[in-house]
Formats: sequence, structure tokens, C-alpha cells
Amino acid sequence: MADRPGTVALLGGGVIGAGWAARFALNGVDVRLYDPAPEAERTVEQVLANARRALGRLTLSPLPAEGTVTRVATPEEAVEGADFVQESAPEREELKRALLAAASRAAPAEVVFATSTSGLLPTRLQADMAHPERLTVGHPFNPVYLLPLVEVCGGDRTAPEAVERAAAIYRGLGMRPLVLRREIDGFVADRLLEALWREALWLVADDVATAEEVDAAISLGAGLRWACMGPFLTYRIAGGTAGMRHFMEHFGPALQLPWTKLTDVPELTDELLDKLLAQSDAQAAGRDVRDLERLRDDCLVSLIQGLRSHGVGAGEALAEYERALFAAPVEAPARDGDAPLRLHSTVVPPEWIDYNGHAHESTYLRVFGDTTDALLRHLGLDLDAGSSYYTVETHLSHLGQARAGDRLHTTTQLLGHDAKRLHLYHALYRTGDEALLATAEHMMLHVETGAQRASPAAPALLDRVERIARAHAGLPRPDRAGRAIGIPGPH
Repeated sequence: MADRPGTVALLGGGVIGAGWAARFALNGVDVRLYDPAPEAERTVEQVLANARRALGRLTLSPLPAEGTVTRVATPEEAVEGADFVQESAPEREELKRALLAAASRAAPAEVVFATSTSGLLPTRLQADMAHPERLTVGHPFNPVYLLPLVEVCGGDRTAPEAVERAAAIYRGLGMRPLVLRREIDGFVADRLLEALWREALWLVADDVATAEEVDAAISLGAGLRWACMGPFLTYRIAGGTAGMRHFMEHFGPALQLPWTKLTDVPELTDELLDKLLAQSDAQAAGRDVRDLERLRDDCLVSLIQGLRSHGVGAGEALAEYERALFAAPVEAPARDGDAPLRLHSTVVPPEWIDYNGHAHESTYLRVFGDTTDALLRHLGLDLDAGSSYYTVETHLSHLGQARAGDRLHTTTQLLGHDAKRLHLYHALYRTGDEALLATAEHMMLHVETGAQRASPAAPALLDRVERIARAHAGLPRPDRAGRAIGIPGPH
């Protein structure tokens, strides 16, 4: 996370530029956006809203404080004070060259530039720039705030240090840079996608299949496999125990068959365009683009989370990103005040809601668990500390209902401690009206994570615990602390 810039200049605020704005801002980077289009600001706001929703569901890791997004009037103003520049103008070479040239003349020589081009050669795009050695391709995939892949490619005059710097910045944003060995039209991913797209157009043009049927052929088949492994590993598996050699010997001759039309493109006649439009409208079924984006994001979140448990593909990238977020230093107050700590907040997503229309009871335990994690980070514990506090007993009280979209926050009071134990009291509130929705009382035991046995906390850790204990010493004991469950009756 240390490689994240403090401020980034974005040149272009369309679909990709807005996605970059979300990726940077939600990782704590301030954004200076230049785009002359009147609708650019609204597009960025809408994409940011979708991104907040998606990332809030994707990971339980604490995201940095959100960066600001400031729209400016010129490319020169955008690069003022920026540590990195990401250009995402429309895919027209003359436009990109002019924009990069103007911005580069105003930016210090050491500021790296990246272009989101999906296929234009960086050697041509850097031709008119001041200090062209700092330009590299940084080609993302939509939605930029969720998909980790970004292709990085230098031109003839690009310095290796610029490529390395761009790749490091992207890694700091939770992305996986694919650094190309040399520039080539369309780079890697789009060359593969274009081949598939040509075949898809032919199948519709020749009335072999509808747009919906072509989409089903991918989403219900190979697309699911490709989420965790690409064609080479897939076909190695298809070769059975004999592996890739057997697959190539068995299926290789079929490559000579005239099935595909990879270099032949159907003519985009009015008739074909009308057919595509009608079939696409039928697929959309009245849903606008934002509805479809949210559906796409929800599916991607579920898929990426599933892949995370197996440590492959985008799931591996998510797990690595979460480890970096958890390892990032927590901005603790200079001293712990004489009030319960406020360390965690969240928003109730729709999937936390049960058949009664309010948050499922497991939601409360989840939020309190996240609150405990926030306290441990506040105490300086991280994933590689070698020790941690484990919860050994919990008592929850459900006092109110949370509904989808509610903003929640928690407070934490330290009721007691010794060398091995923490006695915590969490309270859950709805932010705004401050309604108390639930409380949780926890007993936690300090454990050596390697040996899996209880042990006294290290002196430095105990010092931090005792600092909080002194600050909380004068707080009144919560009314619900120490309560037991039972039904009063005759003795």
C-alpha cells in the first residue's frame, strides 16, 4: 500500500476514467479530474456510488479514508501537484497525443504517465510528449474498481523505471499488472477478446444463434472455467493424465478446420445493427445501464469471493489486497480519550436481510467481530504478529432492527483485563438517530498463534491495553454488562 500516490490526475472521466476515479479514491488517493464533457461529473458520481456498494460487499478489510474527487478545467490544472497521471480519453490517437502532450508540458519530469488505451501503441502516443520516457500503457478492464487485471506496456522511448513505477502503483491499489515484454497492437487480453467477438458477431449475423444464446454459451460454459484458469491450464486438464501433449495430438488437427473467421469481419450493415440492437434490448428487459452494472458487480463480488477461498485468479488478488489493507498502519488518535472507542462503521447490504425485512441475527455477530478486529489493529496487532486475542465467550443482546441501507457504527469499552485476558463491551448504533440496536460482551484470551496456546501478552502490547484501561477507568459500567439469560420463576 506504500506505493499508492497521494494525488492522481485523471484525464478523461468516461466509463473507464470514472472507474479509475473509484479505484483511486476508494483506496485513499485524491483525484483531480479533467474532462470537458458536461456529463462527466455525473458519470463519476454514479460509478463511485456503484463502486462503494461493490467494495463494501467484496471485502471486510478496512479501506483507507476515501480520497477526494475534484473536477478541474484544464489538463494543466489536473496535473498540478499530482504524483501520477492516468489518461482515459476516447480511443482516438490524435486526441490522446494532444492531451498527453499538453499535460506533460505542465507536469514535473519525474511524474509517470499511463494511458488506458486498449490497443494504440505507446510509441506513437508518446511522440509529442515532454519527457516521453515516462509514458506507459496502463490498460484496465471494466469495471476498473473490481477487476484486478491491468496491462502495462512501454513504447520505444519508455524508461524501464516508468513501467516499474506504474506497476507498483497498480499493485498498491489491489490490482495485478501484466507487464508485456514488447508493444503489440491490442496487447494481450484484447487480442483474445477480439477473436471471440468476431466469432460472436458472425454467429448472430448468420442467424446461427441470438445474442442471448451466444452469451449463454460463454457464461454457462467456458466463462466459468476462465474465472479460475485460462485456456492453457483448461486444455491441459482436458488432456487427462497424459496432459497437454495428448490434448494437442488429439485435438490439434481440428485447428486446421475452417471453423473460425478470425480475420474476416461481418459487414456492419444497418440490417445487422438493427438485429443486434433488437436482441440486446430484449436481453436488457427494460433494465438501464446502472441496473445492469449493479447486477454485473454483484455477480463478480460473489465469484471473486468464492475464488478467494481457493486462492486462484481474482480471488488470489483479493486475498493479497486484503492482507495489505490489514497490514497497513492504523491512524490511531494521539491518546485514547475517556469515552468508548469508535473504531468501526458499515452499511447494511441487501444480502444481510432475512425474510422479515431486517438484518439477520448473524449480522450483529459479524459486525461485532469486525469491531473486535478493528480494536486489535488499534492495539497494533497484525496478521503476522505471531500472537492475537481469540474470543472465548460472547453474550449478545438484540435491542433494535437494522434494515438494508442503514449506516451503522460501533463503540468499544474495555471493562477489564489482565496479562492474558480482555473483557470487552461493544455497542451497535444506527448512525444518524443513534438508536442502540445491539450490545455484545466478549471475553478474549491472548494466544500464541503458532503454538495455539494461551500466553501472557508482550509488555508493549499490555502497555497499549493499559493505556485504554486508564482512559476508560472513569466510565460507568454499562447496564447490560454481566447479564445472564434466564426466565424468572418461583424458587
